[in-house]
Amino acid sequence: MERPLETYQNEIYLAGLGGVTPGLPTDLNELERASDGRLSPEAHAYIAGSAGSGDTARENREAFRRWRIVPRMLTDVAIPSYASTVLGAELAVPFLLAPVGVLGIAHPGGEAAVARAAASHGVPMVLSTASSTAMEEVAEASGDGQRWYQLYWPQDRAVAASFLARAKAAGFTALVITLDTRILAWRPRDLDQAYLPFLRGIGIQNYLSDPAFQASLADSADPAAAILQFTQIFGDLSLTWDDLSFARDHWDGPIVLKGILSVADAERAAGAGMDGIIVSNHGGRQVDGAIAALDALPAIAAAVGSRITVLFDSGIRGGADMLKALALGARAVLIGRPYAYGLGLGGEDGVRHVLRSLRHDFELAMRLSGYASLDELCPQSLVRPGPAS
Repeated sequence: MERPLETYQNEIYLAGLGGVTPGLPTDLNELERASDGRLSPEAHAYIAGSAGSGDTARENREAFRRWRIVPRMLTDVAIPSYASTVLGAELAVPFLLAPVGVLGIAHPGGEAAVARAAASHGVPMVLSTASSTAMEEVAEASGDGQRWYQLYWPQDRAVAASFLARAKAAGFTALVITLDTRILAWRPRDLDQAYLPFLRGIGIQNYLSDPAFQASLADSADPAAAILQFTQIFGDLSLTWDDLSFARDHWDGPIVLKGILSVADAERAAGAGMDGIIVSNHGGRQVDGAIAALDALPAIAAAVGSRITVLFDSGIRGGADMLKALALGARAVLIGRPYAYGLGLGGEDGVRHVLRSLRHDFELAMRLSGYASLDELCPQSLVRPGPAS
């Protein structure tokens, strides 16, 4: 478990006295650049790429720049605590690892390496249905670590039910249903290389290891047939709010809907008895020109934050970003691409580096801004300056 407060910074500065300097950038914005040329061109494009022109991904980052932190002075931050409990997960600092699929393209260790790193630092991992490692193997690698399961809802309800039963049996405690990826978006960086890892048998390991999926195959020994069947059932464009009862019937823990960007949908999630939502545009990977996730957050949090747990992802790259999202109403945030780059650059140790960097950057941002606890943050912790007159 991570020692409290600032130890990573101290280790780095004291490296000349016998420590080890970090082999990866401590500015998580730089990880994408550092991984270009270290990952295969196909893998780097798949992880870094976005829908269409990339406008939504860029807007996610710009949205953070539009909010500015107003530090407060002479507050007692000598013994701060940023711990919280979110849907049963005990968080030393309020972040989780977002579901990122096909991590085997970044590093052979894939999801198992991420699970070990996350568990060692007390950070919950949300495992993607599109994992390149079967969920039971990831659970074993996680040990006693906290883990959530993310569902890409397939057309075959027997397979969906089987996924949920397996996840529950493997000790996953919360279910995240991604709503915004029933089909894949137009992603030029992948299209220009004709690269989709699923068609190469990567990222479908939860399907290949599933008894209900295997039962649907005419020839379970034919890899090409299995890939074809996956493509035919991956997403269900007919899903509606009424279908959420199926998830509740097959999952007895917290259920979180990922991909909410409107107050109306947040209200429907609360009305449907969901336990939480993730305000997210999938990191800009699905709808080119969509609203920045951070721009959607304040109104959603104000509308439903007292009734359900509001989480946030899309664009988090550092401690200041975390502070801003929490001040605008999120209970915790999720990070995605940074840890995928860390995995690609350094395997399990690379993921650990990302976790430690983000934690200590956040702790320092909070203390230097005058906040000793999470409940002191509020929208008034920020300003949104208007144009100069």
